[in-house]
Amino acid sequence: MKNVLHVFKALLLMAVSAQLAFAGITDEASFTKALVGKKTSDKELAIDWVSETQTEDVSKPILDGWLNGNLYYFNEKQSEQYKQLYLIQSIKTATSAQSVWDDSTLNIENARQFKKVRVNNKLRGMLRGEIASIGLNSSNPDVRYKAVLDLLGTKDADIIERIAELRANESEGKVAELMDLSLAIYSSLDKSATIDERVTSIERVGDFKHSVVLKTLNQLLNTEQDPSITAAAERAMDSYQQSQALYSGVETVFFGLSLGSVLVLAGIGLAITFGVMGVINMAHGELIMIGAYTTYVLQLLMPNHIGLALILSIPAAFIVSGLVGIAIERSVIRHLYGRPLETLLATFGISLILQQAVRSIFSPLNRSVSTPEWMSGALQLNPMLSLTYNRLYIILFCGLVFMGLLMVLKKTPLGLQVRAVSQNRGMARAMGIRSERVDAMTFGLGSGVAGVAGVALSQLTNVGPNMGQAYIIDSFMVVVFGGVGNLWGTLVAGLSLGLFNKILEPWAGAVLAKILVLVFIILFIQKRPRGLFPQRGRAAEG
Repeated sequence: MKNVLHVFKALLLMAVSAQLAFAGITDEASFTKALVGKKTSDKELAIDWVSETQTEDVSKPILDGWLNGNLYYFNEKQSEQYKQLYLIQSIKTATSAQSVWDDSTLNIENARQFKKVRVNNKLRGMLRGEIASIGLNSSNPDVRYKAVLDLLGTKDADIIERIAELRANESEGKVAELMDLSLAIYSSLDKSATIDERVTSIERVGDFKHSVVLKTLNQLLNTEQDPSITAAAERAMDSYQQSQALYSGVETVFFGLSLGSVLVLAGIGLAITFGVMGVINMAHGELIMIGAYTTYVLQLLMPNHIGLALILSIPAAFIVSGLVGIAIERSVIRHLYGRPLETLLATFGISLILQQAVRSIFSPLNRSVSTPEWMSGALQLNPMLSLTYNRLYIILFCGLVFMGLLMVLKKTPLGLQVRAVSQNRGMARAMGIRSERVDAMTFGLGSGVAGVAGVALSQLTNVGPNMGQAYIIDSFMVVVFGGVGNLWGTLVAGLSLGLFNKILEPWAGAVLAKILVLVFIILFIQKRPRGLFPQRGRAAEG
């Protein structure tokens, strides 16, 4: 009997002590004192107090700021604001501090007047849990989604019970799906549930695509002894890995198409000039570079309208690169027709001149072109598959450029003359077509398309004097593989080479993949010297 009394007294003493400890934080002053202090236990009580007694508008910024290292207290003893709490996003550059309790601010005269509220790993875990719990009740579905995502795998029965209550009234599909996953994970790990209930929950967990599923299934396989549970976990793991392999393949195809679109954009202008004029233009990469620098200059002129500057840079790059191309053709190339070696050396020299000109004007350093907000981020199809917007726009842009160029060559007088000259130059001249003018316009058209390719490439890589050199070899590979002077051949060849590269990269690496593709093209042109879509006409026969 005495032992029972001793146990009862001990329990009563512990309960009273806990109440007294929680009662130690009763207002904003005692809350601040706990945060400024060094005891982790006091800070844990402070987290509970602010979560339970303050509104979301007050508690969430405090907890967020604390977790992210943006919560400070004023440390000037002579001031009335001594040890008051403030939120400061960047202490080194901020000019004012925002009070955590109201809208008042304090001017920052010296950053050393503020001290950061300390946080450790244990407190970080508590803060994340409380922030997520607050987010569950938010009216914003994105906030609710993030809250449930942060709570995936939680073992707190109270939080799971709260999620189950909210699930009944949840109307947002993606949030409801994540809530179902959270409940299924908890049930699959709950040893108090029956075997059948756990097996059913494990099967439901395996239907989801989140990375936490893999962690949960591995935990079950490593800790559970019951054969029914481990068998269910293995089946769910197989299903998850099959989905993972499928979406990984889809992602590889997407990256291959985006790389192929870049190759098409880089090579399609060269296909026109090479097909019509037979000119090996080693300065083609520098014309791409000029288009990229045109984008950079327009963004410098319109720093507050990045998206508009990018759209305007498309016609601007076409015009600038096209004019440079016409100038190159009229001043150098027209004197070298029929002499391919001299043409190659001359255009290589022009490429060096253009590179040095850019270095003199813009400096040798790479320049970064900003990406508009509507091109940033990714399209999240599911947790296993996301498609970046900039690559999606590149694929779409490639299609538009290709169709536009096809319409020009098929439906305009210039296109008719270009096709006539490419098929039989002598007959075209006999019919009254000025082949010299067609050559200049064709070179300008191909150069302008190269400039447009530079606009697209500026969104994928840094703009620098040497950027064109990275694409000149790939451009020639696309033209040779697809067939000289054939736009459809260029499209198929570019997309095919992009896919080949991305499929080979996981096994062979980026460098070896390029080598294997080059070897494949060499072997291919031994069998089909004129490419996939050979040019037709008397010129091709001769």
